[in-house]
Amino acid sequence: MDHARRLSVSMSFFSTDIAIDLGTANTCVFAHGRGIVLSEPSIVAFNTLKGGVEAVGQEAHEMLGRTPGYIKAVRPLRDGVIADFDAAEKMLVYFLRKAMGRSYLKRPRLVIGVPSEITQVEKRAVRDSGFRVKASEVHLVEEPMAAAIGAGMPVTDAAGNMIIDIGGGTTDIAVISMAGSVYGRSLRVAGDAMDEAIMSYLRKTFNLYIGERTAQQIKFEIGSADPLDEPLEMVVKGRHVVEGVPATVTITDEDVRTALADPLQQIIRAVRDALERVPPELCADIYDRGIVLTGGGALLRNLDRRLRNELGLPVLVAENPLTSVVLGAGIMLGDLGLLRRVAAN
Repeated sequence: MDHARRLSVSMSFFSTDIAIDLGTANTCVFAHGRGIVLSEPSIVAFNTLKGGVEAVGQEAHEMLGRTPGYIKAVRPLRDGVIADFDAAEKMLVYFLRKAMGRSYLKRPRLVIGVPSEITQVEKRAVRDSGFRVKASEVHLVEEPMAAAIGAGMPVTDAAGNMIIDIGGGTTDIAVISMAGSVYGRSLRVAGDAMDEAIMSYLRKTFNLYIGERTAQQIKFEIGSADPLDEPLEMVVKGRHVVEGVPATVTITDEDVRTALADPLQQIIRAVRDALERVPPELCADIYDRGIVLTGGGALLRNLDRRLRNELGLPVLVAENPLTSVVLGAGIMLGDLGLLRRVAAN
């Protein structure tokens, strides 16, 4: 069944059914009959004076690094799993209410994407959070499997399909055949590690202290994994490490590549390791079909070219890398047979 047909089939089920990509950096919500209804940063801002939630999602993200001491911005997920259960539940409730509107009082069926190496304890924590927000059913699906389905890969074929899903907290590498994972690894090096590497590089090289938001902006605007055809540069504002006063420096795309060298090398080593562990027949399939990149990290300039050169294999970026996981989870809501085959419960 192709991608469009699955989506149309899915719409015949209850409109309250919800698919969630509960990401470290971003949360996407898919509702039946409406498609993707929400995509916001996975952040909750608490007011410690009043003891309540000040903001969630995009509004909370805007507050990062710019709030008085009594406003505390929290990222409920770290490395792809729930680190703060209370904040995670509050965030889930907020996103579900926003996504479902008047249908919120109905008990939705939830399909939630989780990292491939999530532990049983972590699975139980995610599932419990789903039930505490009044879900009638909670199904967990490994993110690389959901991403592969969302990217339109033929996961039910008796052939090897390799996917690399680079999110905020984890890089999930999987080889899928006959709706099952032949190989799966969750590497806790991804978008957040890249941001931290940029922050560390500017601190050591330019004596400039910058925040998380600025590091993300640098990565998006001039970041790359391989040399660019036309060099880019950017003026960066921050605080001088020694003098403690506002300072400005100009950095280039080459600076950012230097900063990102270590996290990128760790990802490449993990992909090489995966290819060495996969049966030879499936390796031949991967050589013919190529590797598909999904997740926000797939948008890093020339990452596909870098991997192609390093691995000697075709590498393609998914059509919708940011939403592949939630689209795949949404498809499974309407294909219960496939959901039962791939669920990580």
